[in-house]
Amino acid sequence: MPPRLNPTLRQRRIGAELRKMREAAGLQTVNLSRALGIDRTQVSQMESGKIGVSPERLRSFAAACKCTNMPLIEALESMVQDRSKGWWEEYRGSLPDGILENAELEKRSDGLMMWLLTHMPGPCQTINYASSVFGRVFPPLPRHELEARTAFRMQRKADLRRNPKPLTAFIYESVLWTRFGGTQILKEQLGSLLEDSELPWMTIRVVPFDVETFPGAAENLAYAFGSVPELDTVERELSQGPEYVDAVNELASYRYIFERTESVALSTSNSRDLISKIARDL
Repeated sequence: MPPRLNPTLRQRRIGAELRKMREAAGLQTVNLSRALGIDRTQVSQMESGKIGVSPERLRSFAAACKCTNMPLIEALESMVQDRSKGWWEEYRGSLPDGILENAELEKRSDGLMMWLLTHMPGPCQTINYASSVFGRVFPPLPRHELEARTAFRMQRKADLRRNPKPLTAFIYESVLWTRFGGTQILKEQLGSLLEDSELPWMTIRVVPFDVETFPGAAENLAYAFGSVPELDTVERELSQGPEYVDAVNELASYRYIFERTESVALSTSNSRDLISKIARDL
């Protein structure tokens, strides 16, 4: 089969983990290709996600790299055996790949933590609020794309409610005051956020204005937990699209940022009180 032109997020991650194995073993591509009895181009294509990896090839690759991390190997084996297509594939070609990868990361994670500086958590957005957030983009999106992005956002929200997983959202207080679409839409959104905060699998905590400072990141973040810690992923929301981080040291840094954020955030009860007060004061 010819190499894939656009590997999915999952396919690229499998390749990235293979590359990490090889680099940890101190092997060059040419050395590993000889050990596996394949062309060095195939090793490069596997590491970039451009060609598939069978469970047998995965284990041979790990053995050649002297990798003994069995939980990681088994988790990767499960990933390579999963050939299912996600619901987001119906949007491929009509929405940017980065938006589809948001849904893929969300769907395939075991749990999520979020840090929001600019807007409400995606899984909590009402349709009017989501449309207003996408409507702020400059230059303005064509109407059909605005509607497609809003529909996609709502489908992500619905899918997460059908298949819930632990989700913690840390929200900076400024988000609760920012009136995307106007006061009425924000009041509706705050009411919906309060309802979501009562869901058993969702935790909403506000970082208030009166903390001395908040740690680390100055952009929206999503920390997606993998089936093993090595497969965790951080999504950084940038103006040009999402950026995904999986380097071990960077993951450790972001875990620390979230730990510090948790230490300054209000409790869930006090967060609900503040959200309610802001809704009344609007």
